[in-house]
Amino acid sequence: MRINRQQKFFIAAHILFSCFILTGQVGEEHLKLWYETPADGSVHDSPNGWKDDPEWLKSLPLGNGSLGVMVFGDVNRERIQLNEESMWSGSPDDNDNPEAYAAQDKIRNLLFEGKYKEATDLTNSTQVCKGEGSGHGNGAEVPFGCFQTLGDLWIDNGKQEPYENYHRELDLDDAVVRVSYTQKGINYKREMFTSYPDQVMVAHFTADRPGAISFTVSMNRPERYKVNVEDDQLVMSGTLSNGKGGDGLEYMARLKAIPTNGRVSYNNGQIEIEDADEVTLLLSASTDYMLKYPDYKGRDYKNITANNLENATEKAFQQLLDDHINEYRSYYQRVRFDITPESVDPIPTDERVKNYKQTKSDSHLEELFFQYGRYLLISSSRPGTLPANLQGIWANKIQTPWNGDYHTDVNVEMNYWPAEVTNLSEMHLPLFDLIESLVEPGEKTAQVQYHHEGWVVHPITNTWGYTSPGEAASWGMHTGAGAWISTHILEHYAFTGDKIFLKRMYPVLGGSVEFYIDWLVKDPKTGKLVSGPAVSPENTFIAPDGSKSQISMGPAHDQQVIWQLFTDFLLASKELGVKNDFTVKVQESLNQLAGPQIGSDGRLMEWAEEFPEVEHGHRHISHLFALHPGSQIDLRETPKLAIAAKKSLDYRIDNGGGHTGWSAAWLINQYARLQDGEKAKESLETVLSKSTSPNLFGLHPPFQMDANFGATAGMAEMLLQSRDGIVHLLPALPKEWPDGKLSGLKAKGGLTIDMEWKDGSLLFAKIYSSKTQNITLAYKGKETLLALKKGEKYNFDN
Repeated sequence: MRINRQQKFFIAAHILFSCFILTGQVGEEHLKLWYETPADGSVHDSPNGWKDDPEWLKSLPLGNGSLGVMVFGDVNRERIQLNEESMWSGSPDDNDNPEAYAAQDKIRNLLFEGKYKEATDLTNSTQVCKGEGSGHGNGAEVPFGCFQTLGDLWIDNGKQEPYENYHRELDLDDAVVRVSYTQKGINYKREMFTSYPDQVMVAHFTADRPGAISFTVSMNRPERYKVNVEDDQLVMSGTLSNGKGGDGLEYMARLKAIPTNGRVSYNNGQIEIEDADEVTLLLSASTDYMLKYPDYKGRDYKNITANNLENATEKAFQQLLDDHINEYRSYYQRVRFDITPESVDPIPTDERVKNYKQTKSDSHLEELFFQYGRYLLISSSRPGTLPANLQGIWANKIQTPWNGDYHTDVNVEMNYWPAEVTNLSEMHLPLFDLIESLVEPGEKTAQVQYHHEGWVVHPITNTWGYTSPGEAASWGMHTGAGAWISTHILEHYAFTGDKIFLKRMYPVLGGSVEFYIDWLVKDPKTGKLVSGPAVSPENTFIAPDGSKSQISMGPAHDQQVIWQLFTDFLLASKELGVKNDFTVKVQESLNQLAGPQIGSDGRLMEWAEEFPEVEHGHRHISHLFALHPGSQIDLRETPKLAIAAKKSLDYRIDNGGGHTGWSAAWLINQYARLQDGEKAKESLETVLSKSTSPNLFGLHPPFQMDANFGATAGMAEMLLQSRDGIVHLLPALPKEWPDGKLSGLKAKGGLTIDMEWKDGSLLFAKIYSSKTQNITLAYKGKETLLALKKGEKYNFDN
């Protein structure tokens, strides 16, 4: 990534603003992940891409949005595993299926006639992509491609002696990993961070005895690389597979060592340091990738890495550190969250996680997990970078699970649920860059697959503009994905009020609406507009003819995401003063859209008819989108539907649902929307006790980052919710958080909220408004109307 002049100004402005608003917060206890043992860098990673590596899940993540590293902290031979945001194999490919359209009307008629087996068979044979698709989630060697490791940086101290006083930590307040230990009477210390202002990884080595630092540095990766010495730099470079038997993306990593005293030499593809007082290692990495259809090429990666390294070399270590900390804190320190009533017991993080599996209680671990999710989003998604993928920006494999791609049937959306409410709006921006990049290939897919206007995407996409269905219709015929991901546009606008952004994204929003206007058809029984043929993501039902099917007309999920899309589009049109024939047509279609239904058992129906599920505890709860993250179902406005949604949630959990990390994280949010703090807390406990690794990475399993982001968003939902001018304070506060305080959470309408509570009751709230407006504060059934003025603070005492 290259930072331009405008972005540098943006960084400086935020640092200055942060220094202003954070006065008085310095000195508060830092939240840290810390350990008394290293992760073992000598243990080889499994070649099985679907198998987690236990030692890697003990290492500590750093990232600046474009460069990610995992620090093992091993003493005698340190391993720093490297990632770069765009390290994708594969290449652009034509996967749109021109044979699909001819069968669609027949499939719909079969479904309306109740002939599900015939409809399913025809769908499976026609409504799939052309070619190999995602390679069934193993796409490293097919055109779809895979997010891959950049490689490893090895630091060999050439020692085997025992050590003592070992300590390893990741300080969330400054995004620095520190390692310290004593060996042969000498105290050693390492400090490592990834700088956004300077676009380098920095690793600093010191000792309390002069001339005590000697080591050898090397770089490698599992395949497709070479290492050479160039201008006193160690350079690792290569090309990844394009999935078609040739070379694809080109990449480069440059490493430079800067010793104080001692000697440095570059020999045989290594850097040798001898008898130094201290050493700073600087690493820069990039590829030739650009998020630009149709070629996705053009980044000047060789000069970018060279310039980044040269510029960083001109700064002293302390200046690099100070610039990094100031910029990072301008985001991280916006929000404070404290539910730990007393001083924290000095228990290492891995032991806390282990203990939590038994106790289900550790308020310090819970507040650490909340802020860790914010830390991970800052580290993996920055303005100008690619968005966070299934693994954020961290992967140690050539074949990453599910290709480390962007799953658009909940996962990439969940990554960004915490962005607005936890005051990280800027981190949301890469998602909109990705959405914009999907419009052109998505228009082609809409034309070829469906003969429709607008653009569409299905349940998966990648960095190469993949918008076709998957290779199996049972999961790949998720036609609602474009609607779902587009709902983030109005979410960002609702929190920020940024009309420049809304004008930019309005054509994108409109293009998605165009597709669904063409896609919807009338149900001959009800006369309502329904989507289909479509799936309720990855779930299966038993049809009246006895067959097992995933395909139907008007599944609740599609209906809900389309309702939200149309509603958002009409609101955006109103905000921008747009009223024309198209907006009238959208309003008419919205009025005719089939809506949520309640079944005979009181549950919200997942399909248009009361089909029994094959798996009663299915991990997806897609038919509850309208409750969260959508707004169609609300406890206040639609209480009957909200009660039905709760029955559906309870039923899923009673039958084993919520058993994956991201699914349990979604349940936190769902129960919070229902203002059920105890159930929300139980779901948080499930994430932490069953789906959290020693370094607090979430697990599907295998490792997936979405559980971290979803859990952070869920905890925020428990404490603050906003919609339609109503702000709910502590709507789902659990009994186990009787005392607490927070500051800096955001509510829609440009509001910033601080709160403190004791014995389960709100003491006070402070509301800051970025504009003049009227809002309603809701707390424990009582509503208070407030007239707020721009820039003023309002104190609300309970």
